[in-house]
Amino acid sequence: MKDIVSRIKKIGGWGAKLPVEPRWLTGQFLVAMPGMADPRFSRTVIYVCSHGPSGAMGLVINRLFGEADFRMLLEQLNVESVFPTPDIPVQFGGPVEMGRGFVLHSSEYLREGTTRIDDFVAITATVEIIQDIADGKGPDRILMALGYAGWGAGQLEEELKGNGWLTVAADENILFDFDLDSKWDRAMAKIGISPAMLSDTAGHA
Repeated sequence: MKDIVSRIKKIGGWGAKLPVEPRWLTGQFLVAMPGMADPRFSRTVIYVCSHGPSGAMGLVINRLFGEADFRMLLEQLNVESVFPTPDIPVQFGGPVEMGRGFVLHSSEYLREGTTRIDDFVAITATVEIIQDIADGKGPDRILMALGYAGWGAGQLEEELKGNGWLTVAADENILFDFDLDSKWDRAMAKIGISPAMLSDTAGHA
C-alpha cells in the first residue's frame, strides 16, 4: 500500500494533452496472444490511444493498480467534494510512467485538455476532470488508469509480426465496464476463435 501511495503522490501527468494521430491502430484493441512472453502483459487487453509513424501509446483496460481507488486518488490530489465518492477502480494502464494519470471516457464530455480519439471515446489527463467526476459532473462512462504502455517507432509493428498481439475492433462495453477478469476472454470472443487455436496464428483480426 505504501508503494502505491508514493506512486500516486508523484503524479505529474495531469494537465497534459495527448496528441492523437487518427489512423493506423488508433482506437482499436490489442489483445495479448496466449503465448505472450512478457508477464506484464499476459492476458491483457490494451486500448490504443495513439498510433502513427513515431510510435504508439495505449492503456491496459483489464488490470487493477494494486489497491488504489478513486478515494485514495482524491486524497493525494487534494481534491474535495461534498458528494459521496464514486466507486471507481484505478487501473494499471501500463508499466511506463506509473505516476501519470489518464481518464478514458465517453466523448460527450469535452473540456480544455480533452483529446477525442474517435466518435465515442476521448481521453483527458487534467485534475479538472477528477474534480468534475467527484462533483458528479464527469463523463457518463469512465476508465481511470495510472501508467501507460508505449512503443517507439516501428516497435509495435514488430511485435505484431512476432505474433505477440491480435488487433480487434474496440467495443465500448468491454472498454468501460468494471468486469475486468472477463475482458480478455470477451475480446477474444469477438474474433470467434478459441484462444487455444491462436498460439501460432499471425496477429491480425
